[in-house]
Amino acid sequence: MSITAAMVKELREKSGAGMMDCKTALTESGGDMEAAVDWLRTKGLAKAAKKAGRVAAEGLVGVATDGKKAAVIELNSETDFVARNEGFQELVAKVAKVAIGTDGSVEALGAADLDGKSVADSVTEAIATIGENMTLRRSAVLSVNEGAVSTYVHGQVSEGLGKIGVLVALESSGDKDKLNALGRQVAMHVAATSPLALSTDELDPAVVERERTVFSEQARESGKPENIIEKMVEGRLRKFYEEVTLVKQAFVINPDQTVEQAVEALAKELGTDVKLSGFVRFALGEGIEKEEQDFAAEVAAATGQ
Repeated sequence: MSITAAMVKELREKSGAGMMDCKTALTESGGDMEAAVDWLRTKGLAKAAKKAGRVAAEGLVGVATDGKKAAVIELNSETDFVARNEGFQELVAKVAKVAIGTDGSVEALGAADLDGKSVADSVTEAIATIGENMTLRRSAVLSVNEGAVSTYVHGQVSEGLGKIGVLVALESSGDKDKLNALGRQVAMHVAATSPLALSTDELDPAVVERERTVFSEQARESGKPENIIEKMVEGRLRKFYEEVTLVKQAFVINPDQTVEQAVEALAKELGTDVKLSGFVRFALGEGIEKEEQDFAAEVAAATGQ
C-alpha cells in the first residue's frame, strides 16, 4: 500500500512520534493506522493511545436532575455563535429536563413531548428559526432507588449547560446532602480524567487485549525470560487499570486516596454502605471529526485564480 503524506501527518498527530518513524510504522503495518500506533508504542516511540475524541461539532451539553435520576444530552450546532444564542440555550435546557423521563435513548427523547410537540419537531423548528443545522446527537440517564445522582458541568455558560457534562450515581440510605457532595466531587474528577470504565470488570475486553499485546511486545524486546515477561506484563496492566478505571484512579480532590477509598471513607462516616454504581461523561463534539476548510483554496476557486 502506498503511504501518503496525509497518512504520515495523521499518525504524527495521533502519536507524537517523528515523521520518519511514522512513515516506517505505516510501512510495517501495511497502512493500518491503529496497527501503526501500536507499532510505535512497542518501539517506545509513542505514548499510550488514550485518544480523546477530536472535538469537531459545536453546540452544548446539558444536564438536569431530580435528585434520584439525572440526564445528560448533547445538542450540536454548526457554530459556537449559535451555542451562545439564548433561544438555543433554552432549548438545550428544556430537552435535558425532558430526557429525565425517558430511557436515555435518542429515539425515545426525540419522540418525547416538549411544550405540545415532539423534541424532534422542536429541534426542526429551531433550525428554521435560527437558520443553522442542529443535531440531537446523544442522551443518557442514570438513576438510583435510594441515594443520589450528582451532576457537574465544565465550561458552564448557563445553569446546567456547558462543554462537558457528567453524571455520577451513588447508592446508599445515608445522608443525601453528603452523598451529593461527594458525588459532585467525583463528577468533577470524571470531567478531568475521562476514565474508560467504572471498574476493571467493565473495561472493553478488546481494549485490555490490545494493551496486553503491546506490553508483551515491549517486554520481549528487553530479552528477559518468558516468566519474567509475564510478570512485567501483569504489572503494566495493573498500572493501566489504575489509570483508566474510575474506582482505581487517584482522586483529584485528594490524590493520597483512590476514588474507591473516598467512597469507602464516606460509607464509614455515614455508618452505612455506599456504592458508586455508575457514571456518564459527555464532552461536546467528542468523536466527531471536524471538516478542515482551506479558505485560501476556496477563495482561489471562487475567483478563478
